[in-house]
Amino acid sequence: MSADALKLTVYFGERDRAGDRYLADALIDVFAEHRLATSLVMRGMTGFGAKQHLRSDRLLTLSEDLPLVAVGVDERERIAAALRDVEALEFDGLVTLERARMPDGPPRAETGAAKLTVYVGRGQRVGSLPAYEAIVAALHRHGVAGATVLLGVDGTAHGERRRARFFGRNAGVPLMVISVGEADALAAALPEIAGMLERPLVTWERVRICKRDGQALDAPAPPAAGDAAWQKLMVYASEQAHHGGRPLYAELVRQLRGAGAAGATTLRGIWGYHGDHAPHGDSAWQLRRRVPVLTVLVDAPERIARWYALIDELTGETGLVTSEYVPTAHPRPVTPPWRG
Repeated sequence: MSADALKLTVYFGERDRAGDRYLADALIDVFAEHRLATSLVMRGMTGFGAKQHLRSDRLLTLSEDLPLVAVGVDERERIAAALRDVEALEFDGLVTLERARMPDGPPRAETGAAKLTVYVGRGQRVGSLPAYEAIVAALHRHGVAGATVLLGVDGTAHGERRRARFFGRNAGVPLMVISVGEADALAAALPEIAGMLERPLVTWERVRICKRDGQALDAPAPPAAGDAAWQKLMVYASEQAHHGGRPLYAELVRQLRGAGAAGATTLRGIWGYHGDHAPHGDSAWQLRRRVPVLTVLVDAPERIARWYALIDELTGETGLVTSEYVPTAHPRPVTPPWRG
């Protein structure tokens, strides 16, 4: 495995601009100019930032500026060059850098939990199945704790621009399959997944699984000595999961906002599973949505401990909760680090 890769992530708003252009377009142009191995922009379904302004696609009046997340992955040198151009843009938001490996062969033996992310095109297929469904099925067979498919609306693949159009198949627009589980289960699934794809784009990261279907497994640990003081919590659940009569993700965002958290973003998946549930997603014959959702928050470790106690209470029966280090974070320009 190559250990010389970085993941650059930018959290911002749909209406944010860089000069006379939308920030989302400016970021993907930077990623394309540097011919990053893969990148994509994902539209969130709800969230809030440092100014505590709620944005949600559940209410028309709150849906005019949904949260966006842009991700770019490549070798360290290319990401470092792209970061310089991203920092030259003027915008409010959060920019993070995380260590990621890009596997170039069989994974080395590891213990503990890990996160495997596979980047494929919307229209890519494996036999009669969409590629993302085949990948999720392989992960499920190998006993991986959970997987979520997140759709991109713009991005790059192998350095080439792939943008969704209103009219068109958009087969090349990237999506990402995020899977979390024990390292040995992910390592066993990886060769099968790589064999499905002609030019696989895959990253491997270390995580800690804190909870699974209500069972406490571990607690978020503070960064090791010398690491920057940032952590990320991710809560994987289903859109159908409820708490106190509200969708779990909505109640999670509501309580985090009420408690004074710096911010949170929820992304809606199109396919996936967590725990012992079978893979599922949107189907034309369903009367109710049954898709995975993913809520992300980044903050200092002492604050993360407080938000984890809230998350722990809300995920008493369902959900997959993970914690991971964020070695580098650049609030732009506000502190706390999320936009309003």
